[in-house]
Amino acid sequence: MATRSSTSAAARQRTGTPRSTGRGGAPTARPGGAPRTARPSAARPSAARPSAAPPSAARPVARTRYRNGRVVRRRAPIGRPAGLVAALVAALVAAVALLVGPGAGWLPGHPPPRPAPAIGWPGGEAAYTTSEIGELRTAGSGAPVPIASVAKVMTAYVVLHERPLEVGEQGPALTITAADVEDTARRRAEGESVVPVAAGEQLTELQALQALLLPSANNVALALARDTSGSVEAFVARMNDLADDLDMHDTTYTDPSGLAASTVSTAHDQVLLLDAALEDRVLAGVLGSTQADIPVAGTVLSTNTLLGHDGFVAGKTGSHDAAGGCLVFRVVRQVGDHEVTITGAVLGQRGGPQVQAALTAARDLAAQVAGSSDAQP
Repeated sequence: MATRSSTSAAARQRTGTPRSTGRGGAPTARPGGAPRTARPSAARPSAARPSAAPPSAARPVARTRYRNGRVVRRRAPIGRPAGLVAALVAALVAAVALLVGPGAGWLPGHPPPRPAPAIGWPGGEAAYTTSEIGELRTAGSGAPVPIASVAKVMTAYVVLHERPLEVGEQGPALTITAADVEDTARRRAEGESVVPVAAGEQLTELQALQALLLPSANNVALALARDTSGSVEAFVARMNDLADDLDMHDTTYTDPSGLAASTVSTAHDQVLLLDAALEDRVLAGVLGSTQADIPVAGTVLSTNTLLGHDGFVAGKTGSHDAAGGCLVFRVVRQVGDHEVTITGAVLGQRGGPQVQAALTAARDLAAQVAGSSDAQP
């Protein structure tokens, strides 16, 4: 098990610093493969994201970067003497912290690194962070692997980034075409996860997101991509742009549904994404829903049967033969006299039904973390 560099929920909850901006489309070196090619950057929308206080599954957190196990904060420009003084004081405190031993790498406002507890990690890849630690812990190879329908978290994240919603809003309508109906029939015949649709049917943005994330509808993923960006290719480029913004260095999206085995990531990167996605109250609400009503499909159920049990408040499943069982999750539990938030991911779970293997691995991992020193102040 290793502690990798990350943007953790805990660190961001403690800082209050603003969310970092993107790094553009410069090539990124990728372990075990060719460098990622530059991606076209689309113009960012001016609409602000929801700012009201979110529920427990969607606590607002500010971005903090980690490199080689140490906290690295983006440097803000200093425009006044007071800012210079504050920067000098912070630098002095940081220098002292580096000399005192156990807190090496600590900066003011962040918890010092602590020894990793003994955790019985699942097979495949796994990662987690908690509201009590300033790092993201990982196990497994750390190499990019297929993530199946967990990719739909980024699909939803892109849609809401381009067309933000406030809680209670339905958003613009997506009209199902005859081509969408034909595509759905083909995907159903090939055994893919889809929801029934009809030509002329109108899904609000919220309903489309519910169909995307609860029953994990591949047909809706493609319809959303085309409706949002004009083409699937342009939408996938946007997925990769936002992955770069979140420092998901080992992630490449090649389709909006996750069906393609070439859509790959790591447990580490998927925790970063889920952490960011749950800042959006609308997306947090969908990822925490157990069912929803869709015009033609009727009542659809979440594939994540952990929701509402043992503190699981949000998550997304994924599975296919190349990926095994996958799950990203958030758990909020009462530990002693305080509440602890655990955000995690398990990928490549095998043995029995794939989704169930992932659910079991996540439940066991969350239980161990909640009982460990990483859940203690």
